[in-house]
Amino acid sequence: MTQLLTAAQMRAIEQAAIKSGEVTGMELMERAGRGVVKAIFEEWPELAKTSGRAVVLCGPGNNGGDGFVVARLLKEWGWEVEVFLYGDPEKLPPDARANYERWNAKNEVAVHKLNPAPFVDDYLKFPPEFDLLVDGLFGTGLTRPFQGVFTLLASEDARRLMRSHGARVVAIDIPSGLCADSGRVLGNTIAADLTVTFDDKKVGHMISDGPVNCGRVRTKPIGLQSNMSNDVARLVSKGFFPWAKTPKDHKYSHGHSLILSGGSGKTGAARLAARGALRIGAGLVTLGVPPASLLEVATQVTTIMLQRIEDGDALSETLEDERLNALCLGPGMGLERARNLVPAALRAGRSTVLDADALTAFADDPADLFDQLHETCVLTPHGGEFARLFPDVAEHLAAVPTNGPAYSKVDATREAAKRAGCVVLFKGADTVIAAPDGRCAINSAHYDRSAPWLATAGSGDVLAGFITGLLALGFGPMEAAETAAWLHVECARLFGPGLIAEDLPEQLPEVFRNLAK
Repeated sequence: MTQLLTAAQMRAIEQAAIKSGEVTGMELMERAGRGVVKAIFEEWPELAKTSGRAVVLCGPGNNGGDGFVVARLLKEWGWEVEVFLYGDPEKLPPDARANYERWNAKNEVAVHKLNPAPFVDDYLKFPPEFDLLVDGLFGTGLTRPFQGVFTLLASEDARRLMRSHGARVVAIDIPSGLCADSGRVLGNTIAADLTVTFDDKKVGHMISDGPVNCGRVRTKPIGLQSNMSNDVARLVSKGFFPWAKTPKDHKYSHGHSLILSGGSGKTGAARLAARGALRIGAGLVTLGVPPASLLEVATQVTTIMLQRIEDGDALSETLEDERLNALCLGPGMGLERARNLVPAALRAGRSTVLDADALTAFADDPADLFDQLHETCVLTPHGGEFARLFPDVAEHLAAVPTNGPAYSKVDATREAAKRAGCVVLFKGADTVIAAPDGRCAINSAHYDRSAPWLATAGSGDVLAGFITGLLALGFGPMEAAETAAWLHVECARLFGPGLIAEDLPEQLPEVFRNLAK
């Protein structure tokens, strides 16, 4: 797992390292600046082979100090560099002030004051007269809306103008105007083609508006170390896939999943979930089907078994078989059937995934559901379902942020998991998974893992089946949710455009083979 830090966590790590004497602030600033220049030349090797023109924007904090280092290093490489400072140089932090003075001492052209003129007049006209714009204005330190002169810098016209003429934009740590903790825009943001961050990515790089505005994110080491804790969000990775079958195993040693189906004409979602559970490794999968749907489902499945389950009493009777160790309720169930079956399923105390209708059925009284949940449950809401169960949390998340750090999807999912008393997987391209104890992971389908074709009917049902199958295998709720979400994206990436939900489980064998290489 890769950890994702908030701005405060990163500051605490830096301050601890400086206080211990392990490193000085000036050394960290120098390493950061060198990392930015190295990343620029790695991203665009042609820029290292020539001298161009760069404009470096420096802000009033240490992000601006990093900018002065970048400007100096580009100048030493042979580039023509102009530096603009927003703020009073007398009020710069000590290390940033030292690098500001170092620049002035070595260059005849002093630092310009950043205001609407001359910057806008001289540099944002057709065509842009620079090859590189380096954003060292605010980085992770922004706490108020990014406005004023920056409104023009962040405008769509400015972006279009620069990109159409080949001018690249590089952000130091995070694009100015983007909240490092939430990925939400505070006022405006200068969208980057490349964002260079240090040691660990920030939460805001991976969720909400972050991926749209960061371009490509490169992480450069500056020598800081930190320990993982429940307070730190993690990025889900393939390293979380620890199971394998052995010659002594039999089908029951890999669990028996029970997926509850809806009524006639509405069984497809449950069948998708069942196929997902079976493909991911559950030893047996049974579909619990109402009487009127038995024939319909029987004509559609082979290796998946059928059990007639009409109501809560029938489900309780079925669950007397303790080999049924993982349940999934919700996909295509219908609200009335969900209200009837969910209490019986939860009373059994088995590992349980609640999705779709099993969540919406309790929209009028979410507390009723929360009172029945237990610690081996996993809730898998999309945005609408999340808002029905946690309306106050969703309202807080939807509010336009007026200061930073802004309330984030990570905050919202953690709050929801604590209230529900079980794992919550909040779906999206930036899926966030949280446990009641504060553990949190992000499964990002952005950047190199982008899979926009997952936005297709039934893909969430397959994800619910993946989680259920892993629970049947013996995974804990958090591990099952993380692993299933990661594999879900991998299946979509392997298939590519044109994906429909039925394709997802069928990609798992090849994904597994690739993991074993």
